[in-house]
Amino acid sequence: MTYIKIKKKVEVKKMKRVNQVVWGVILIAIGVLIGLKAFGVIDIDLFFDGWWTLIIIIPSVMGLFSGSDITGNIIGICVGVFLLLCCQDVLTFTMMWKLIIPVIIIIFGIKLIFGSCFDKKMSDAMKKLSNDSGNKSYGTAVFSGDKMIFNGETFEGAELNAIFGGIKCDLRNAIINQDCAIDATALFGGIDIFVPNNVNIKVSSTSLFGGVSNKVVSPYIEAVPTIYIKGTCMFGGVDIK
Repeated sequence: MTYIKIKKKVEVKKMKRVNQVVWGVILIAIGVLIGLKAFGVIDIDLFFDGWWTLIIIIPSVMGLFSGSDITGNIIGICVGVFLLLCCQDVLTFTMMWKLIIPVIIIIFGIKLIFGSCFDKKMSDAMKKLSNDSGNKSYGTAVFSGDKMIFNGETFEGAELNAIFGGIKCDLRNAIINQDCAIDATALFGGIDIFVPNNVNIKVSSTSLFGGVSNKVVSPYIEAVPTIYIKGTCMFGGVDIK
């Protein structure tokens, strides 16, 4: 377990380094182009109509390779490209607003169907932990509320579904001996997950008019269990506290 955690930590550092290198190359390229233009070597207008949309597009493209929320980055690219096309008079802003909502809904639907392809590492971990867990807990709230409080009980994973309702899952006093997974779905509802301080948290999310909020601020801890939380939200939210 310790080896896996160290390996993940190294991968995060490596990804951050890649992002720094990419941004460095971009800044160097921009500087070279500005210098060449100043000396009349090239005639390129860097500040073309809609140049500012690159502030949305470039970080979103980089986000696809950084292990962050792929769905959000794809939506960011679409929004940036639509705005660029509007600035270039290819599309009107009226047409853009008519297109952007259905495109976002389509992306969300694709993520629901092919979610494992968007974040394969997270999906593989969730699948393995779900298969290994023989004592998974289940919580469902439909037009109602549900409280799951683990006080001195062993926790090995959970599946939470809130539909027009709310669920409170309190793990602060739970006994967590190994990595585990929580699959949380909030549809017009809310889920609150309270976690202890002696675990690591890894979150992935798929959201439409909602979101997953991770309010746990703690450094990476060696040799402790990791809770993998997968949140799916539509007009709802999952709060990790």
